[in-house]
Amino acid sequence: MSLLLPTTIVGSYAQPDWLIDRKRLGERFPPRVRAQELWRVAPEWLEQAQDDATLLAIRDQEAAGLDIVTDGEVRRESYSNRFATALEGVDLDNPGTALDRSGHPNPVPRVVGKIRRKHAVQVRDVQFLRAHTDRQIKITVPGPFTMAQQAQNDFYGSLEEMAMDYAVAVNAEIQDMFAAGADVVQIDEPYMQARPDAAREYGIRVLNRALEGVTGTTAVHICFGYAAVIHARPSGYSFLPELCECKACQISLETAQSRLDCSVLEKLPNKQIMLGVLDLSTNEIETPDEVAARIRRALPHVPAENLIIAPDCGFKYLPREVAFGKMKAMVDGARLVRAELGAQA
Repeated sequence: MSLLLPTTIVGSYAQPDWLIDRKRLGERFPPRVRAQELWRVAPEWLEQAQDDATLLAIRDQEAAGLDIVTDGEVRRESYSNRFATALEGVDLDNPGTALDRSGHPNPVPRVVGKIRRKHAVQVRDVQFLRAHTDRQIKITVPGPFTMAQQAQNDFYGSLEEMAMDYAVAVNAEIQDMFAAGADVVQIDEPYMQARPDAAREYGIRVLNRALEGVTGTTAVHICFGYAAVIHARPSGYSFLPELCECKACQISLETAQSRLDCSVLEKLPNKQIMLGVLDLSTNEIETPDEVAARIRRALPHVPAENLIIAPDCGFKYLPREVAFGKMKAMVDGARLVRAELGAQA
């Protein structure tokens, strides 16, 4: 994309209240196993309802002026569980337990056999998105390192071995998503920040296996967790310079809520930076000037042509009107800085 400071969202958008029980969703940690009880629509009508809600998410992003749109992850109960529970080797009837990044136990997929991708999981999502917008499109997939951390291992000799098989499954999915028309595929790896020691031990090897042979534009999202769920935010990343060694083109980071010292972005000189400029811990909608100020903080450290403007994380837990207002402010703030840089707004 030749446009300076293109805008996008990290992945998720606010699902309608008529589709999912947002109150119940917000009262628990993000589900790692299936949570069908969250949907308000009967199973026989659910796919049709999810399609309709996806159209609303697409149109909201277009109306706000985003340059790169997603499907809003509307068909998912969480960013990871839809893909993770579609794989062979998982006992869906008898979940395991693992500690969430908050330190609390959470039901998770129990791995009892070799992890394999049985079939494409999100290819129809890409095809639907491609058919309903003429803008560039991005689709997200959970990362292999993160899925391995969100599972109970009752089969493999090590977590690294299990994560490598997750990576093989993710790689096949990514290849198929690009073939279906995706412009950008983003791998969500928040547990690289949550579990930095394990990430340093084998995280980059696993991530690069997921990206092996992939020629399209790829991104890695690494964050501090949903602001609605994880309230305490560190002032900096515990795993960041290591991402220079990954094969992804873009790295998606939070800078707004954490007030990140943007000088750390100089540690990723070979990557485009997806710059988080919206604070999702509050329903207060930023002004375009506030967004512009957050963008300017990064400019001494990253060339403008290497910046993509985004929220800190996903919009999943925000009211729809707040999510839309924040998107619009983000687009307007990017236009302000674009104009200052002498580019076409």
